[in-house]
Amino acid sequence: MEKDGSERSERGSGRSVRPAAKSLALVMLGAGIATVGGQAISALVQPSSNSQPTTTDVFWDNGFWNSDRDSAAPEAEAQESQPRSSVAQNGLAIAPSVSNPNVIADIVRQVEPSVVRINATRTVQTNLPPMFQDPFFRQFFGNMQMPQGEQVQRGVGSGFITSADGQIITNAHVVAGADEVQVTLTDGRSFTGEVLGADQVTDVAVIKIEADNLPTVSISDSDQLQTGEWAIAIGNPLGLDSTVTAGIISATGRSSREVGVPDKRVEFIQTDAAINPGNSGGPLLNLNGEVIGVNTAIIQGAQGIGFAIPINTVQRISAQLIETGRVEHAYLGIQMANLSPEVKENINNSPDRPFTVEEEEGVLIVQVMPNSPAARGGLREGDVIVAVEGQPVKESAAVQQAVEGSTVGQDLALTLRRDGREQTITVRPGNVPTR
Repeated sequence: MEKDGSERSERGSGRSVRPAAKSLALVMLGAGIATVGGQAISALVQPSSNSQPTTTDVFWDNGFWNSDRDSAAPEAEAQESQPRSSVAQNGLAIAPSVSNPNVIADIVRQVEPSVVRINATRTVQTNLPPMFQDPFFRQFFGNMQMPQGEQVQRGVGSGFITSADGQIITNAHVVAGADEVQVTLTDGRSFTGEVLGADQVTDVAVIKIEADNLPTVSISDSDQLQTGEWAIAIGNPLGLDSTVTAGIISATGRSSREVGVPDKRVEFIQTDAAINPGNSGGPLLNLNGEVIGVNTAIIQGAQGIGFAIPINTVQRISAQLIETGRVEHAYLGIQMANLSPEVKENINNSPDRPFTVEEEEGVLIVQVMPNSPAARGGLREGDVIVAVEGQPVKESAAVQQAVEGSTVGQDLALTLRRDGREQTITVRPGNVPTR
């Protein structure tokens, strides 16, 4: 519903949309919006009639939208008007020069049966504020029915089958807070899914359905990816089932801070294969038809920039979720900065900075979180980390990787420079707090 009272709707979506504040925030996909660090951020960018980007708030909260009037998932009309599988090039890449001109079509035929649509629903309470229950204020509304009680919110995402007995990988934000998860295969069969576990820190989730002899995907080694390799995405964007897009790997190793989600623990694959709300949880493939990542995010306002979680990370996290239903992530509770002569000068010239810096390289501890493992271990603001477990480090990313690879509750040795002297302090990483 527009602010002026008019209503806009997307064809076949079963939902209304409204303008949202423009920003450059990163949008986790799934049903178009997600909670990053506990704060809901806005949604999909679409071109307007004058070719300028406009921002629309497509879904409600963690990939869900209200559905009081229409309980159907948002695929009805669009599916009827399009073939079951469509290859939609995004115009940013040239067709691969290979001996088989139908290589992408062959990959789609091979992998598509293993890609699923995930419909998630949850019920929320929408109680009226006390003032609206006061008879004095009610007289101004007459007999108008005020919305209250329970509302059903629905979301759509994607996933892919990794075991013949029904284990499915998707994004955590696709199933976040869901009361019910429905999984639909490309052959039309539908199953109730059980969430075996969801890790908000890496945005990986595992669903289980009761079925046998299911088609499964093949897995690649994402550590071997190179910039410029071809990439193919399959998913259910905007309710358009089995949509296929193609592009290249634009970059690898994008840190969560670069992408705009510093609370995540992922080094993302960047791709220009078009992904949209509903693609979340679907596979990113190489030209061998193997999964190299899980499509997850876009940057609002950008064109042709999407992000996927490397499949090696997904494999590691999903194995723990299947075994225990949860994942532990070691953390210290510090904010860091990479030192350079310019950074040193800026810090020392800042009147608000409570410390000065002598070093011109290393990893500076800018802040220590209260009651964190770092605080309990004796780390201080102004310390410069030069080595972790005896291995020299010059960038904060290297410290983060070392901490991530450590074990919660076990000693981790940090070599520091403090007050002109070098010393080693032992800290015990804790499990990263979740919201």
